[in-house]
Amino acid sequence: MATLDRFSHSTLTAQAVAAAVSVASAYDIKVDDPHILADAYSLRVHLRPAPIVARISTITPILRAPIESWLAREISVVEFLASRGVPVIAPSDILPAIPYQFDGLFMSFWRYVQPASDVVPEAALVAEMLAELHTILRDYPGELPFLAPPLNDIPNGLKRLYQASDRLPESDLRLLQTTYDDLLCQITYSDDSLQPLHGDANASNLIPTVEGLLWNDFEDTCIGAIAWDLINLDDAARAAYPNAPDSATLEPYFKLRQLHAIVWVYALLPEFSGWLEPARMMLDALRDRANIG
Repeated sequence: MATLDRFSHSTLTAQAVAAAVSVASAYDIKVDDPHILADAYSLRVHLRPAPIVARISTITPILRAPIESWLAREISVVEFLASRGVPVIAPSDILPAIPYQFDGLFMSFWRYVQPASDVVPEAALVAEMLAELHTILRDYPGELPFLAPPLNDIPNGLKRLYQASDRLPESDLRLLQTTYDDLLCQITYSDDSLQPLHGDANASNLIPTVEGLLWNDFEDTCIGAIAWDLINLDDAARAAYPNAPDSATLEPYFKLRQLHAIVWVYALLPEFSGWLEPARMMLDALRDRANIG
């Protein structure tokens, strides 16, 4: 896989666009004007004029390997949800709905839906739609990992940080590891309270389109307590979610999410340098709490 250890970001982006176009061309899909929609931990490209969005895993595989299993799981979950009438952005039906590999990069292909606006949906509506999504997800028949985003990314990120010892001092690495170990003892493992989750259920993944609000980006789908999904909502949306857990139940998940963000950003530097200041502030707060304790 091409990574930033060998290539600049612009080179990797160009390679990813070319890889997506090559896969599409193999299925006789004409692509005259590939248009980048988003470029962060993965690249999203509208393969114009085809009604297809390619999502190429560029940075994420550094912490998530094998990435193709994450992509296959996402496709399976979204196909199930679409079959149950859940409003989702579905895999493209112009080529087989499977993960693809080209030039060392993995990708999946999705139906392009015209955005209607960039307005964030109202909190009450987000809560209502998430509750409905959770209800349908309970019937998903496939296997899902337990809290895959933090329980995969944090240990892999810490391992990478220990190898790149210039990014954080040893004391910070010990603090991050200790915090992770402590939080593992506080999260819920009871079968009675676990269920399939979106995994990254924030309002920005509920997309206003010409077809209405559609759920997007299920790569982080996993099983766990609904607290993990609720911490990604704002206070108003959490208050509107039916029978939401209390603040004491949510607290370790907030901390786990913050730890996830800190490790993710520092482990993937310099790629996420734009997110470094918020991550640094969270790390400072974590140090302060440790010193008080």
